Amino acid sequence: MSSPAIAQKADSPLDAFMRRLLRLPAGGDPGRVAEKAFGTSLLISTVRCLLTYVLLPLLKPVIDLSGGVGPVLGLVIGSVSATAIIFSMRRFWRADHRLRWAYTVLGGGILVLLAIQAVGDIAPLI
Repeated sequence: MSSPAIAQKADSPLDAFMRRLLRLPAGGDPGRVAEKAFGTSLLISTVRCLLTYVLLPLLKPVIDLSGGVGPVLGLVIGSVSATAIIFSMRRFWRADHRLRWAYTVLGGGILVLLAIQAVGDIAPLI
């Protein structure tokens, strides 16, 4: 006798779109741990916020003396943060985590804010 096939739930059209956008295969891999991904992303975001909104304003006079380092540093920190958010989204979706849409909305909002900040950092460099 053969064992019964394990039924997989079908993705909604929006789920299928997000999986294609994130370049993930259809379905999920619930064995993966999305909580660790969330924790890592949250840690990177916390460090970025501390650097951007606490440390860099305190060091602004020193950074301004070296000319143009502030915007470049902002672009680097923002790029690292955006990359971490995207990797976390992929992990949430790969794990088929129940809060994947909530994290996608939150991460997407942060990505929009990072893009706005990047435009502000690029403007003085041009």
